[in-house]
Amino acid sequence: MVGRLDTGIDVLDRKLDGGLPPGCIVAFSADPASQSELLLYELTAARGTLYLTTERSDDAVRHAIERSPSAVGSPTVRQVTSDDPLEEATRLIGALPDGANLIIDTMDVLERTDTDDYIDFCNDLKAKMLETGSIAVLHCLKSDDEPINRARTYHAADAVFDLRTKIAGSELENHLTIPKFRGGGQPTKAIKLELTEEVAIDTSRDIA
Repeated sequence: MVGRLDTGIDVLDRKLDGGLPPGCIVAFSADPASQSELLLYELTAARGTLYLTTERSDDAVRHAIERSPSAVGSPTVRQVTSDDPLEEATRLIGALPDGANLIIDTMDVLERTDTDDYIDFCNDLKAKMLETGSIAVLHCLKSDDEPINRARTYHAADAVFDLRTKIAGSELENHLTIPKFRGGGQPTKAIKLELTEEVAIDTSRDIA
């Protein structure tokens, strides 16, 4: 589709009619034990990327990206460490250039802040994405102790990517569903992925 930005992940771009609309915010939910970071790393190959890490150190993230077996870019990695994570993240995002990627890994720290402040952050983030024609991907880890503002992340997001990992017999299977996509035309079926050397469709069985 004309005007969409490719993600750099062929399987997603094909399923999304060419990619994501400029200004789009994606909430990417996944189990902590999955290899969901592999998808984040591949996103950096498409264009310049600001990668904000809220839990791992910036050195750890850079090392992981450099050692990734898939095609990756050279993102700017910054760790959010202050007592006011929303303010620090907003300041760092303020320098985002036009047509870039923003990755926040993970959202938990930001989602545990004051609700009104978090809603303001989400609104400001959307405005910045539209202003710069950029794409934001918010990594949301699943847990029993869900952050108080997780539902607001899903509400603010233009798209929700849900990665589910399960054991089927002796095999580990990853299925990506897209239950929400304001851009329209989202896949109606789960996409079975291989999260090994690169993100690709698993063709060992029929896609569920």
